[in-house]
Amino acid sequence: MQHLLVHLQAAAAPSFSDKPYLNTGDNAWQMTAATFVALMSVPGLAVLFGGLVQKKWVVNTMLMTFAGFAAVLIVWVLWAYHMGFGSPLLRGANWKPSSDPITNFFANFIGRPGTTLSSTGEEAQASIPLVNPGMPAFALPAASVVYFQFVFAAITPLLFLGSVLSRIKFKVWVIFVPLWTSLAYTVNAFLLWGGGYWAQQGAGDFSGGYVIHLAAGTTGFVAAAMIGPRIKKDREKALPHSLPLVAIGAGIVWLGWNGFNGGDPYFASANAAAAIINTNMATAAALLTWVLWDVFLGPAKKPTFLGAVNGMVVGLVAITPSAGYVNGAGALLIGAIDSTIVWMAWTYLSRARFMKKVDDAMGVVYTHGIAGFFGGLLLGVFADPTVVEYQSVAGSKISLRGALYGHPKQVLIQLLAALTIIMWDALVTFVILKVISFFTPLRMSDEDCEIGDLAVHGEEGYPETEGVSRILPGYGETIGVPVPSAAPADGSITVGGGA
Repeated sequence: MQHLLVHLQAAAAPSFSDKPYLNTGDNAWQMTAATFVALMSVPGLAVLFGGLVQKKWVVNTMLMTFAGFAAVLIVWVLWAYHMGFGSPLLRGANWKPSSDPITNFFANFIGRPGTTLSSTGEEAQASIPLVNPGMPAFALPAASVVYFQFVFAAITPLLFLGSVLSRIKFKVWVIFVPLWTSLAYTVNAFLLWGGGYWAQQGAGDFSGGYVIHLAAGTTGFVAAAMIGPRIKKDREKALPHSLPLVAIGAGIVWLGWNGFNGGDPYFASANAAAAIINTNMATAAALLTWVLWDVFLGPAKKPTFLGAVNGMVVGLVAITPSAGYVNGAGALLIGAIDSTIVWMAWTYLSRARFMKKVDDAMGVVYTHGIAGFFGGLLLGVFADPTVVEYQSVAGSKISLRGALYGHPKQVLIQLLAALTIIMWDALVTFVILKVISFFTPLRMSDEDCEIGDLAVHGEEGYPETEGVSRILPGYGETIGVPVPSAAPADGSITVGGGA
């Protein structure tokens, strides 16, 4: 009997002994949700964008996606995470709130840089200083929150990569991404998620409609304008080379969004489940709305798969600011309304002279910038106060109230927060690229653009089977290939120049 009691006590004991704060269910969901979001980037966006570009740009697209993902992680753990989610940089120990909103704004603008590399930085209980007084204590280790927020930070530059594909130089990209993450993304995150100024004013952005998507649209548009258009040949024949690849990437992005919005309450809660079903309802409504507009008013009057993908992305972006703040009816309406707005903008606004001058290769300003902007405003309309994210420390319900529920001011708050993101990110993007341009051209040469991957990287996504040399840096081996007319008699070619 005593032996049985020992086993029963062991079975009932927690699965951890040194972390009494930890809820293993919440932590498991948080890590799973973060992995879903990471898969949206690699391979999701790599495959989605890789299918949308011409086949001569597949390697470049995939490499910049993977390199950007890696670059963000390095700066994130070295200093950027705490800039977005740490203690305010300009607040001293004796700081007191001021009646001057400008003073309060800059005191709650960005966090103090710091690393997350220590054992404490990874295994201690997660904490966001300005958020802690309001929300329940985290049941997660710091590492889970750091990684979860990293995948959000990482996907943002990968989204605006779509605006500048097929001409931005690789070395410019790997310099720009860490700088932009440090100077733009961290400000966005702190203002709205780290307990900064706009969070204190009541602005809502459940999972990144402003912090990620509006930022990506703004940055992509400014960067595309500064870098210049693709070469004429690429613009005139800008047809996707593989719709099946687009379908695979789009599917990964859609399902990965369950982690995007479902992970943001930081608990495996009822609100997380509501956010997930709202996300999918809005996406379905937006996809079908876009297809219907294509059928009835589109130039070809036909349903298209690319149109469906555009509608899907718009729906995902549109619901992101409000996934855990609206009910199901609100989610459906947000998807349909935002899809209509973006479809009209893509169809008619794109004809405006100033829009034609900017070669936004993947239409990021529409499907992310405009969709995120109006998605945030629609939160101000449809936020349902009975949809509760969680109970506060004091026991009150944490939710938002939109115009339909008696709080029209929420729309104004959302608008002002959006304008802040637009102005700051546009300024930072311009300054970073301008400084980089003093040291190196921002775009590839026209000669490299004509050839594509083989000129830029020495690789091709779809190499020919005969007579194609591969440039593999560091290798000097020879490989046998079928003998072309100009090849040596022994039927071999030299690969690379050796180390």
